[in-house]
Parts: sequence; C-alpha cells; structure tokens
Amino acid sequence: MKFVKAFLSIIITALLIVVLEIKIGPVPAIGVFLNPSTGFWQNAESKNILPAEKLKLTGLLDEVIIRYDENRIPHIFAKNDHDLYYAQGFVTARDRLWQMDIQTRSAAGRLAEVVGPKALDIDRYHRRMGMVYGAENGLKGIMANPQTRTMVTAYTDGVNNYIHSLSPKSYPLEFKLLNYAPEEWKPINCIFLLKLMSETLAGGSDQFAMTNNLRRFGPQAVNDLFPDYPFHESPIIPVGTKWNFKPLPIPKPSAGYLAQMTEGIKTREKVDGIGSNNWAISGSKSATGYPILANDPHLNLTFPAIWYQIQLSSPTGNVNGVSLPGAPCVIIGYNQKVSWGVTNVDADVLDWYQVKFRDKTKSEYWYNNKWNPVKKRLEVISILGQQAETDTVLYTHHGPVVYETTAQKPKDEFEHIPVGDALRWIAHDESNEFLCFYNLNRAKNYADYREAISHFTAPAQNFIFASNDNDIAITPNGKFPLKYKEQGKYIMDGSDPANDWHGWIPADQNPTVKNPPRGFVSSANQSSTDPTYPYYINWRYEQYYRGKRINDRLTAMQKATVDSMRLMQSDNYSILAQDVLPALIKYIDPTKLSDDQAKAFGMIKQWDKHYAANSVGASIFNRWWANFYNLVWSDEFGAKGTYLKFPSYDRTEKLLLTEPNSKWFDNVHTPLKESCADMVSHAFYNTVDDLVRGHGKPGDKWQWGMVKETFINHMANLPGFGTGLFPAGGTGGVINALRGNNGPSWRMVVQMGPTVKGYGVFPGGESGNPGSFFFRNMFNTWKDGELNELLFLKSADESSARIKSTLTLNKK
Repeated sequence: MKFVKAFLSIIITALLIVVLEIKIGPVPAIGVFLNPSTGFWQNAESKNILPAEKLKLTGLLDEVIIRYDENRIPHIFAKNDHDLYYAQGFVTARDRLWQMDIQTRSAAGRLAEVVGPKALDIDRYHRRMGMVYGAENGLKGIMANPQTRTMVTAYTDGVNNYIHSLSPKSYPLEFKLLNYAPEEWKPINCIFLLKLMSETLAGGSDQFAMTNNLRRFGPQAVNDLFPDYPFHESPIIPVGTKWNFKPLPIPKPSAGYLAQMTEGIKTREKVDGIGSNNWAISGSKSATGYPILANDPHLNLTFPAIWYQIQLSSPTGNVNGVSLPGAPCVIIGYNQKVSWGVTNVDADVLDWYQVKFRDKTKSEYWYNNKWNPVKKRLEVISILGQQAETDTVLYTHHGPVVYETTAQKPKDEFEHIPVGDALRWIAHDESNEFLCFYNLNRAKNYADYREAISHFTAPAQNFIFASNDNDIAITPNGKFPLKYKEQGKYIMDGSDPANDWHGWIPADQNPTVKNPPRGFVSSANQSSTDPTYPYYINWRYEQYYRGKRINDRLTAMQKATVDSMRLMQSDNYSILAQDVLPALIKYIDPTKLSDDQAKAFGMIKQWDKHYAANSVGASIFNRWWANFYNLVWSDEFGAKGTYLKFPSYDRTEKLLLTEPNSKWFDNVHTPLKESCADMVSHAFYNTVDDLVRGHGKPGDKWQWGMVKETFINHMANLPGFGTGLFPAGGTGGVINALRGNNGPSWRMVVQMGPTVKGYGVFPGGESGNPGSFFFRNMFNTWKDGELNELLFLKSADESSARIKSTLTLNKK
C-alpha cells in the first residue's frame, strides 16, 4: 500500500509539472509564469530609484544624460538629434515595451499571433482597412526627409538596444502572461502608431447608416433630420471671420446614385458625446499679461496610459510634454517660446465607394466607362495554435475593398453581379506627420507654428497655439480633400469619376484665426466654421455643448490664472440641461405623480445642472433625456437587422423646443397617436422606475458618481490591474467629458511668459509594469482634478530637489 501511495504521488507530481508547463488556451503556462527565477516575481520594482546608473550602448555618437524626477519622468539631454531620439526610444522601451508591441500588432493585424483566434476578426478588419498599406506609404514620406529619417531610425535603434538587453526573466509581465517574446522594432512600427491614431479619431463612418436612412425615409425627411449645419452652434472659428483668400472652384456633384446591399453591413461607427477640449486666452485676459493655453484630449483611458511624459533637449531645441509610446518627438507640449495642443477635427477624410466587378474572379472593376484591373494583395494572418489564414484583399484606385457581396442584376433574378465597398481614406496616403512635430518642438513664433502644421496630414487636428509674443491662434488642420457639398455623406458610385476626390484644399486656406478680438481661441470638436467658409470639410461634428460652455466661461473671464484653467477643465455644467430642462419640466403634471415620482420631480427642479459626483439631479436628468431620446426615435430608427443612424441630440432639441406637433413624436407601433407631452411624461415615469429598480428609493444612492460607471482597465483587460469602478463627475457633453473609460487622457495648462511654466497629469504613471510604484502613482492627482507642476530643466547640470536619479548613456 505504501508503494502504491508513493507511486501515485510521483505520477500526480509529474502530471502537475507537465500541466504547469503547458499553455492551455488563453491561460498562460502557470509554471513558467510562477517560476521564481524567470516568472512574474522578477517584475517587482521598488519605489526607491537608483541615484545613478551608467550604461554603454552601441550606436550612440556621444554622451547622453537623462535626469529622472520624482515621478520617474525622464529629462533627456543629448549633444545631437540622433542621440536624442535614440535615447527617447531606449527609455520609452524600458518603461512601455509591451504597450508599444501590442499597439503595433493591433494596427498591423497581428494580434491573433499572440492571443489566438479570438482576435482574428479585428486582425482581418485591419488588414482589409489597409492599415499596413497606409503605414508602408507613410514610411516612404518619412524616409524621404533627412531629418525625420534620422529621427525614426535612431529611435528604432534605441528601442532595439533595449530589446537586445533582455532575457526571458526580464521580459515585461504581459509577455510572460501571453508567453511570447518581444521582436525587433522596425521603423514602420513608429508609423503604425500614427495609423492607429487615425483609426481612433478618423476611422469611423456614418455613410452606410445614412445610405440606409435615405433608402428608408427618403431625401426630404433625411435632409430635415440630418442638416448640414445644426440648430445650435458655436463654431471654432468665430462667426463672421473673413476669409482673405480666393477659393478654388468647387467640384460639380455626380449624378444621383443609391448604393445597393448596404443594410447588412455595419462598419465602425462614429460615437457622439466624447471628445477633447483646448483653448488659449490672450494676455489681455490673464493675470500675468501673457497667454495661457489649456488642452485635455479625451481618449480611451487605460493602464498603461496612452501618453508618456518626457523632456527632450539637444542643441536644436528643448521641449517638454507628452509623447506616444512608440513614436519620437513630443506630441502635445511647450518649449520656452511657444505651446500647443490638439483636438480632433472630425473631417470627412474617409469615404466609401460601391464598385462593380466584371465577374466572379473580381479581376476587373467598372470605372469611367471601362473595365479596370484590380490589384490583389495577399494577407497571411498567423493564428496562435492554428493554421494561418489567408485573405486576398482587392484594391481599386480608391483603395482596399473592405466588404464584398453581390447585387442582383435588373430584370434577371437568377444572375448576380459581384460588388464591393472600397475605401478611400487619407490614412492610406504618403505623409510625414513627424516633420510637423519635429518643427513644432523647435518653434519660436507664430510663423514657425504655421509652417510646422502644414506638414500634418492625418488625423486632422485643431492645432491651438500660444506664444511669448502674445499671439494666440487655432487652425482646424490636416490634408482636406476638395469636395462638392455633402460628398461622402452617403456611399458613392465607384464607377463615376465625378465622385473621386478632386485635389486638396490649399494648406494656407485651411480655416484659421489669430488673435481674435474676443481674446481667446477654443475648440471642442464642434463645427470648424460657420457656413460662410467656402469649402466642405464635413456635414457633422461633435455637438456644440462643450464648445458653448467653454466660450461662455472664457468670454466672462478676466485676470485668469493657471488655476482658473485647471478648474475649468473639470467643469461639469450641462448646456444640454440648460437648453431643454425647462421644456421637459413644463410637460409634467405634478398631480399625476406617484410618491417616488413626486420626490424625483422635486429633486430635478432643484438641480443646478452640474454633473457633480454627488448630484442626484444629474442621474435623473441623464436618464430622463436618454429615455426621451430613445422613445422619440427608436420606433423607426431602431429597426432590427438594419443599420440606421439616429438623429442628433441637437435635432431632438429642435423638435422638443420648436416642433411640438411633429409626426416623429408618434410611436408607429402603437394604435394611439402620441404627442410631445406623452413622450416626455413616459420618459420621466420610465426614468424613476429605472432608478428605483437599480438603486432603490430616491435618495443618496441616486448620486451620479454611484449611478455612473467610471473605470480604467489594463490595456489587455487583465483583472486586478485596473481601478475598478470609482465615483466621478462629468459626462459626455460637459467640459469634463468623462464617461465609462473615456475621458481626459492628459490635462495640460501652460502659462507663457519670461519663464514658461507647464502643469499636467495623466491617469496612471510612467511605467508600464504593474509591479512598479510608477504604474499608477499619478492616478489620484488626476482623479482629484489636480495638476502636477512640470519640471522643465534648462540644462543637464541644472540643480533641482525634484531630480532623484541620473542615467548616463555612453557609446560602446
């Protein structure tokens, strides 16, 4: 019996060892992960930073000194630009290598290689969107310029020097969890980061949904419900701005066309209610007499953070701010002469064309009254644990054919024509955005700013600017196609050359304003201009609420300080509520309310229209407006099996405030004819029922911070590495547009003057290692609406009590 027990113990131990060494599906090999000499234990980091460290690296030209402050932010001092960007690549990889790797894999359609078939759909979509094709073209533009070629190759060499220094035990934690090794960095990987940003900010489309709307409701209803200029607006370039240029002739529109086979296709859609803010005030409005600039770009919030703080100094310039891990330069920041920031323009730079193929081989497509050859690109997608999948992507002169289907021939129910939806996207074109940031990092004045942004193609951004010359400016900027009005609002006929892009709006005719009489410039993703601007950029933008609130506050502001700007970035006041709440309240009959409804009605009448974390009124109004909006539109625009675009909040406001007898208030699925009053009342009753069901009787549990779900997850959604839910104010449509896990990814305020001072914070920390103190050490500062004063060193040997360690790099 003892022998049997011993034998069984040996067998079980052996099996356990085997199981621990095997990766089972998405679960890592636990034995490898737990190995004390190579596993996750090796990733623990002390809060204490080594006071001095020296390394010798192959490829450096001279000595580089890197000073680290108390937040582990590197301040790099190099004697030439090559070494500056080499060191930037090296230190960024030390802190964020896995983030750099996984973002690149996502853009390149290579996630399935490391996570398996669950990522196959996103990989296939990115291949068919032409992300690699676009990155290849972007690389051509960057390598054609000597400055950016040096920058990108040096950055790449710095990343690779760090990668080559790693052994399995020192791999970042996520590599161990997923059981794969980092691969060499390539220059094209830097460009993939730009393409990923283009996809995030300019990769969505309403064209399929709008085409379906047109087919279902007709042009009269669609033109009424989806106007080219909204009911309310407060455009980025002030109303009445004169355009001091002679515009190019506008292309003539093509003949009418309605695409076939669109109802079953749902492409990546644009999401309303999220966005970014920036503004700058002139010295006439500030306490110091010099401009102040503020920027808070709103993106998905993750650990590690999307941004990486850094100072870069060489003989050609000294700049401070944030970079994108995997790309050189400072993207948003300041030097001792100028500061700048960005928000998304939401320009129409992505268009869909329905193309007809000659036959099932799809080797030719019909364009300009003749058959034209199709180019075919073979995409091989490797899949962890499975055989690779091959996808042949068809390319027309427009770009890749993302969706393929068939359309029935007229008068012949048995024959079918192969058709596809081809994508024309600015992100596919050759460009050199890095030259823009290289020059912005070294800019000294307004002329330098204007020259720098002329090199920026995509994603189009509202570049805001302030300088010590007391200049402020804003430019909705990018490479904008020259279009006829509404070109790209619907899917276009790919056979008609009239639908092609007809050149470009000249860069110096992009809308811009410098030193406007009102004393400030601002943007919040709303309309770029009023309708007097001679060119078409888009028919829809983010709604006007944030822009209106920003402009209202800046108009009233005098003797502003950095703290004025900081507090304004956390402003929770709702212009939407200001617009519509009196009308909603007007339709409620207090005599018909239950006890819970009456109590909720009393609360909403007392609400101050701020989405504060402790506000009960915010919870009631937010649910009430959402229920009202859905009741009005979902009966006809929520049809199952058909992808339709709902009208905007702005158009719903107009309906509520000016069209109480509109037919759209009637629910077509009921025998009664509902009125505006019916919809408002039912929405309120439903709101109280929803809140009672989810949070109990009216009271403190209805506070907005408890009802609203705010969180930050790890990029790979690893449990335990995020924040979990935390109470927070804000929502889409207020300046503090924090909702879910989307919000201010970097808050920055810069006070211009003889000594420029910057302040900023992002939610997280410099390190990408969950085992590091610096993984999320700045989160609470960000959550509390505070900013860190940014350390800006004039030289490598400048003394500061905030410097905690020094890394010296020398050539090997």
